[in-house]
Amino acid sequence: MTTPKEYYNSLPPVAKTYATICFATTAAYHIGLYNPFIIALFYNDVFKRFQIWRLITNFFFLGPFSFTFAFHLLIILRYGVSLERGPFDKRTADYVWMFFFGAFSLLAMAAIPFFWSPFMGDSLVFMIIYVWSRELPNTRVNIQGLVELKGFYLPWAMLALDLVFGIPLMPDLLGIGVGHLYYFLTVLHPLAGGSNFCKTPLWVHKLVTYWGRGYQMNNPIKRDPATGVAFRGRSYRVGTTSGGSTAVNNTGETGTPAPQNGGAFGGRGRRLDGQ
Repeated sequence: MTTPKEYYNSLPPVAKTYATICFATTAAYHIGLYNPFIIALFYNDVFKRFQIWRLITNFFFLGPFSFTFAFHLLIILRYGVSLERGPFDKRTADYVWMFFFGAFSLLAMAAIPFFWSPFMGDSLVFMIIYVWSRELPNTRVNIQGLVELKGFYLPWAMLALDLVFGIPLMPDLLGIGVGHLYYFLTVLHPLAGGSNFCKTPLWVHKLVTYWGRGYQMNNPIKRDPATGVAFRGRSYRVGTTSGGSTAVNNTGETGTPAPQNGGAFGGRGRRLDGQ
């Protein structure tokens, strides 16, 4: 039986880091170490008092310990981990960029008073759900043992549940909007023959390389053997050969077989990496 420590150590780095920071932020609030409005998003304080940290810290507070907090943390640990181990496997920098893109987009939308919220973490978490639903649309999802549906419909089912329970829908809708924008720019538009306007920037690759966690197959930063950072290689999709058989990458690790139906929503994201 897996112990909590073994489970925690087995988590991939990006989802584990975000979940840990969110839990630590709420735990610190619970024992009274800070007032949450010190880390909330107030643009007046950002620009007039130069409290730049608010642009980052507001994404880490998911509310006090409650059922809602536990549910959001579970989303990160389930769907965030599933994304990192599935469509974003061996693409740590791309996954980190997804979070950055979501945060930048939400900050831009929050500049409009109608969309503003002091804490945008809920929307970022819902973005994870939406991107997961598009990358793994045919995965069967069971909701509370009552309803089973395809992963593609999961965001809308959760939106309906929030409506029934009287939870504000704006954070969910913002997460859906930002998630769809990211998926459109990185997957749908390139698949339609357009350019990838949302390619992972070089500075994100440098940041992840400096961090030294995860693995990025299309990392443009040359590996320094003295640092021990496990990034190397050009861009290619870890997965299958043309015949659908399991491929082995240059690290000796076995990839995941891809589906054969060729559809745009065949259960795993059809990304055009390295463009």
